[in-house]
Amino acid sequence: MLRKFLDKQGKAFEKGGRFEKLYPLYEAIDTFLYTPGATSKKPSFVRDAVDLKRMMITVVVAMTPAILLGIYNAGYQANLAISPILPDVQALNALTNWQTTLFLMTGLGFDPTSVIACFVHGLMYYAPILIVTFAVGGFWEVLFAAVRKHEVNEGFFVTGMLIPMLVPATIPLWQVALATSFGIVIGKEVFGGVGYNILNPALTARAFLFFAYAPDISGNSVWVAVDGYSAATPLALAAEQGIDTLNGISHLWYNSFMGYIPGSLGETSVAACLIGAFILIVTGVASWRIMISVVAGAFAMSTLFNAVGSETNPMMAMPFEWHLVLGGFAFGTVFMATDPVTAPVSNTARIIYGFLIGVLVILVRTVNPAYPEGMMLSILLMNVFAPLIDYYVVKAHKKKRMARYVG
Repeated sequence: MLRKFLDKQGKAFEKGGRFEKLYPLYEAIDTFLYTPGATSKKPSFVRDAVDLKRMMITVVVAMTPAILLGIYNAGYQANLAISPILPDVQALNALTNWQTTLFLMTGLGFDPTSVIACFVHGLMYYAPILIVTFAVGGFWEVLFAAVRKHEVNEGFFVTGMLIPMLVPATIPLWQVALATSFGIVIGKEVFGGVGYNILNPALTARAFLFFAYAPDISGNSVWVAVDGYSAATPLALAAEQGIDTLNGISHLWYNSFMGYIPGSLGETSVAACLIGAFILIVTGVASWRIMISVVAGAFAMSTLFNAVGSETNPMMAMPFEWHLVLGGFAFGTVFMATDPVTAPVSNTARIIYGFLIGVLVILVRTVNPAYPEGMMLSILLMNVFAPLIDYYVVKAHKKKRMARYVG
């Protein structure tokens, strides 16, 4: 029935139909639901189980553990903050926003030990951000596809899933719409669309929020989805009070590894990111060279800072195992740095690219006390230099071959 319905409606979107200009919108819906029916008529023929759609779906599958844990953690942090004040109804009313009010209607209560209560409460924050991201991003994708008269590319599917993962649960939805527009239009479409952009669109959207609306995406009052509640991320605590503060908090490293700490909606769980990394590496969708070299670069730089030390800069004393589990290091390494469009193509260049990202992350975290994160800016900076790294690596290979053949 669905296939027949789509075929019937498709006539209005084909050439000469009433909605001919909106064909990219119809085609996007049709190919999302079904495999395209078009087949090659002339050689050469290539049989392969992998196409762009399957690659994008694989990335989303790999992200699913991080998404689910991120949703749960958003609700867990909110319930953990609200539950102690439950007897004080007046205080509870002062803390709730419209998402928490909507959650109250479920009747689940603010029990931080209830997995269902935490997950549903977190979903009240994640779902609106996801809907706004896809609505706004989908609009721009269809508009540019209609103007350029080409199909809507599946690349936005992953970008649309990434953006909600990179923002705090308390982010205003109108800012999500602005950031998505900036990320899609400025970060991708002005370069020509998927395959031509030099910057990761999701990170471009987050960078826009960071520089345009810093109070809503940084500081200590945005990471727990409760109005008026302040909670610093462990990375901010380390930057402000030193590594001894983190070591003094029971089970903090384990909680940071699992993702039970204040932070962005989806980038807090290293465990979930490791599952995603396994899926991406086994399927060949993401480069293991980039992931390993990012970790190697971060390890080298953090070890160097540990050896130098500084009484005035507490971040220099932070060992590598803490850098690994704090902030967006794991999420950025697995899902952002490995973006096949904005990363280098050659294997040698990927190793150099990843290593420099790892070095820059630790450098930004340590040297810049006003911004203890670093992953976003490091990846974006290396996105810009990725073509240059590829160029010189290829040039070096050509020079080596020429010298070998001449000899």
